[in-house]
Amino acid sequence: MILAYEEGEKKYPNMRTKIFAVLVTTILFSVVQAQNTVGLISYDITQSYQGYTLIYPHNQPNAYLLNNCGEIVHTWEDAEDFRPGNTARILSDGSLIKTKRKSLVAEDPIWAGGGGEYVEIRSWDNDLLWSYQLNNENARLHHDVEILPSGNVLMLAWEKKTKEEAIAAGRDTTLLSQDELWPDYLFEVDTASNEIVWEWHVWDHLIQDYDESKENFGFVDDHPGRVDINWDTNDAKADWMHSNSIDFSQELNQIMLSVPTFNEIWIIDHSTTTEQAATNFGGLSNHGGEILYRIGNPQTYGRGDSTDQILFYQHDAHWHNPFLPTSHPAYGSVICFNNRVGEDFSAIETFRTSWEMYEFDYLLEDDVFPPSVFENTITHPDPSSFASSGLSSAQYLPNGNLLACSGRQGYIMELTPDNEVVWEYITPRQGINQVTQGTELELNDNLTFFAFRYPPEYEAFDGKNLSSKGYLELEPNEAFCDELVANGTPDSFNAELYPVPASNFVHLGWNSGKIIDIKIHDAIGKLRIHTHGNGGMKYLDISSLEPNLYFITIDGLETRKIVVN
Repeated sequence: MILAYEEGEKKYPNMRTKIFAVLVTTILFSVVQAQNTVGLISYDITQSYQGYTLIYPHNQPNAYLLNNCGEIVHTWEDAEDFRPGNTARILSDGSLIKTKRKSLVAEDPIWAGGGGEYVEIRSWDNDLLWSYQLNNENARLHHDVEILPSGNVLMLAWEKKTKEEAIAAGRDTTLLSQDELWPDYLFEVDTASNEIVWEWHVWDHLIQDYDESKENFGFVDDHPGRVDINWDTNDAKADWMHSNSIDFSQELNQIMLSVPTFNEIWIIDHSTTTEQAATNFGGLSNHGGEILYRIGNPQTYGRGDSTDQILFYQHDAHWHNPFLPTSHPAYGSVICFNNRVGEDFSAIETFRTSWEMYEFDYLLEDDVFPPSVFENTITHPDPSSFASSGLSSAQYLPNGNLLACSGRQGYIMELTPDNEVVWEYITPRQGINQVTQGTELELNDNLTFFAFRYPPEYEAFDGKNLSSKGYLELEPNEAFCDELVANGTPDSFNAELYPVPASNFVHLGWNSGKIIDIKIHDAIGKLRIHTHGNGGMKYLDISSLEPNLYFITIDGLETRKIVVN
């Protein structure tokens, strides 16, 4: 079963500083003659979700798309003097949106980990289609971007406030170790004109109880929608919030931010105008730009204590994977990577917010935003082998599995709902250098901010050449994947189908992770539905079928009956 965290079960030995040459698992299929130490580590084709995994490792300029054998199927190259800034995503037309920065930052007036400078959209063939730049003495892009359904791009940036401005806003004078402050702000750019069409600034929504002679004075616990300018867990550095991810809900027209130095996830309203976003009124929820919902650490808004904190420097907070079917158990929930939940392990958390659709608002419970306990907490079967104090990502896959990246280890794993590791990959880099197969890596050698797996049927891949183009590691063990696949290939699909009878949807399961062909014929042999599936599970939409007897065939080999009522 998935390992659920219970209060009091934390262990706090020292965090590991080394990735072992052999990751110990109980999976028989991974035991072969020559165990890899980088690149593909293990692979159960009968349970892994087939697809293509995008990574954008640190200390180098390129974005790579990998197949499940750990082979490169596509590369977006860049000049050697650029670095990630930090994310990239593949768009439906096959283009790539990515953030990047110059490798040399010593002379930059604003710099901290995660700093960016450019946002680019590049075609599948790496032609530059669009770009935007922000890195000057007053502001700098950092960490993440989000492309909106309109095609506009939502960006995250620091804006510099002087020591005098910070003090006037109520900042404690002892919390200005760099004599300035960099609060975060969001802005939306129209890619057709490069004009900024919407903005939100945390600086417009402050509260402080430090100095009644300064701006923003009030009772912090009376204003959960505002940000305490004197909440600080980053040694009074200018990089005050360090927000590391953005997500957008088209259904709600809301934005989700991960704010790790507050140990919180925030949700704000995007339905406001820029003018309303600077106030506490307007927008669909009529809260203007104030925080609608926040979870992880109610101490930040003057409520609760340390025992109520449930997020610890989290990363990659988002509502759900856009490729999840609506019937997936996690659909509509929030997922994030909880980096520092234990001193020697990290976890993946899922939960549902307190959104009340009829009031179009988030509800408080006992004066704090629920939940106080996560719906699901997932850890590696050997928890201490999966730990990252920063970076990292998590993604539910359509077949029910979970893909997670432990960023400081450069270690990506796929887990089944029964908490079985069925795919592992270690980024084969040591700083700026590629490494040979067999190299043992230290912590932080191969920083990898995220990993995201796309389904093979994603329209971005239509007509694209996704054949193997080699490996990231040097001297690869080219026979390794074939051996794993041969050991894991089933004699039959052992297909399961339920419910029977069915009406709108039917669940099809089979004993193979490979991509399969699925056809549904009616009783007189007419083809009614033709689709594909992978990862061993598929939710089939049969709502278009009239009540009758039908036959589902997998790869032309196995057939099951279904009655539609």
